[in-house]
Amino acid sequence: MDVVLLGTGSPIPNPTRAGPATLVKAGGVNLLFDAGRGVIMRLAGAGVAPQMVSAVLLTHMHSDHICDLNDVITSHWIMSQGPAALRIYGPKGAKALVDATLAMLAFDVGYRIDHHADLNDPPKVEVTELSPGDVFNVDGCEISAHRTDHSPVFPTLGYRVTRGGVTAAIAGDTIPCPDLDAMCLGADVYVQTVIRQDLVKRVPSQRFQDILDYHSTVEQAAETAERAGVKTLMLTHYVPPIAPGQEEEWRALAQAHFSGAVVLGDDLTSVSVAETA
Repeated sequence: MDVVLLGTGSPIPNPTRAGPATLVKAGGVNLLFDAGRGVIMRLAGAGVAPQMVSAVLLTHMHSDHICDLNDVITSHWIMSQGPAALRIYGPKGAKALVDATLAMLAFDVGYRIDHHADLNDPPKVEVTELSPGDVFNVDGCEISAHRTDHSPVFPTLGYRVTRGGVTAAIAGDTIPCPDLDAMCLGADVYVQTVIRQDLVKRVPSQRFQDILDYHSTVEQAAETAERAGVKTLMLTHYVPPIAPGQEEEWRALAQAHFSGAVVLGDDLTSVSVAETA
């Protein structure tokens, strides 16, 4: 199983970091978690063409996590040879989001159908809305949905993916909570979006300060990983963006609270875990 940080950015525009998105590759299955800005380009960088995406799994509907969902839908549709459904999973509200996205794409869809003789139908998207505790299978990957806490954003989900004896826990934006601990329990890899509380507090903006109460800090993510007995902690969605040369400073903050491996870095940073079953 390969876990790839496709986009390590945040709502803050950054020239080198795409928006939040994580890829899990396992046995020919490509699971895309969230679809932030630039996700299609980062998928290409990871060697995954749009039509190779097995399913999209949304953690929540904050704009930075979904703003390029339209590009995923369009590119999957255009580049598939023949009719192919794109499976999208997410919390309650995902169907309304996809319906609105398809409505936004109506002009483009019409133009392309008019132009291409072999393109006769609009994008086919199969949306499944999930609740915490739901368990499902995508092409041999067992996936469970878990409640997270990004209040007042509601509902939000994290996902636990298992294949071949390897487990990855993918959390979106959340503060520590018992459900997150349960999702991460014994995971080989745990991916968590994080902020640096000390740096955020230096910015004289109330709107920026507001993010402190609904994101995990680097230290909190490490504490979650330690409680859950995780093997590898992957940090992403860095707020503020990691400046060149700051990587070891961020890593040290996590290592002070977590005895396992800490992975962070640029877009397309990845971890591979050999399947055991």
